[in-house]
Amino acid sequence: MVTIAFTAHLRPHAPAPKQLQAGTAREALEQVFTDHPALRGYVLDEHGALRKHVALFIDGALRRDALDAPLPATASIYLMQALSGG
Repeated sequence: MVTIAFTAHLRPHAPAPKQLQAGTAREALEQVFTDHPALRGYVLDEHGALRKHVALFIDGALRRDALDAPLPATASIYLMQALSGG
C-alpha cells in the first residue's frame, strides 16, 4: 500500500494520511481528489502539473518530476506547499 499525506495547511481540504493502491503519485492523487475535489486546485495547475510552489516527496526524496513515475509498492508520498509573504 502507498501512503499519501499532506502538509498541515492543506488538511482542511485533504484527508489525514491515507493508504491506497496506486502505481504512480498521480494515480494516488486522483483517488484523493475523488473524495476531496477542492484539493486539486491547490496541488495541480490547469495543465495537470504540480503547482510551482508544491513539493512532492516520495520516500523522503524531493521528486517534482516523478508525478507519473512508477512507485514502489510501499511508497510514502508527502505533498508540501510553500508559503510566502512578508
